[in-house]
Amino acid sequence: MENISNASPHGHVSFLSRRITSWASLLLITLAGLAVVIIPVMLIQPFRPQSPRDLEISYALRRWSPLLTILFSLAALVLTLRLWPASRRWWRKSALVLLMVLSLTATWFARQNHFEWMFNPLAHTAYARADEAGFLQDADMLMAVKINGEAAAYPIRQMAYHHLVQDSVGGTHIVATY
Repeated sequence: MENISNASPHGHVSFLSRRITSWASLLLITLAGLAVVIIPVMLIQPFRPQSPRDLEISYALRRWSPLLTILFSLAALVLTLRLWPASRRWWRKSALVLLMVLSLTATWFARQNHFEWMFNPLAHTAYARADEAGFLQDADMLMAVKINGEAAAYPIRQMAYHHLVQDSVGGTHIVATY
């Protein structure tokens, strides 16, 4: 009888330990999937300097995030299915659903080009003569082009957000990019 009573608590502890390990693994896998897609967004932002190392990390994560997030989501699904039957309370099932949704969101986001969301083309462009451009300051950097005696300049501050301007300078159609 003594062996049976000792085995039962040990079995319960083992089951509890496996469940805690599964929950912790699910949480870590979900956070890792989110990190793979959030870190590049945090590293590459307009008007924030990036180091070569920041760009290297960001591009590596962008390259690997589609595969990694699929693997993380599959692992999260396996753990969710394993934990579901033992999760009798509504808040545990809700936590499982939330973690699975976050994992799938990271998988979807890894396949999006968030840089296009951050850098939108201007919907209604307007041009001003240099003496009318009151929004410019002396220290502002400009991109300038001169063709057939006609000149145009584009403020870097605006180009950093919109990245391109279609224009006609000196009778030539151009696309200025930054």
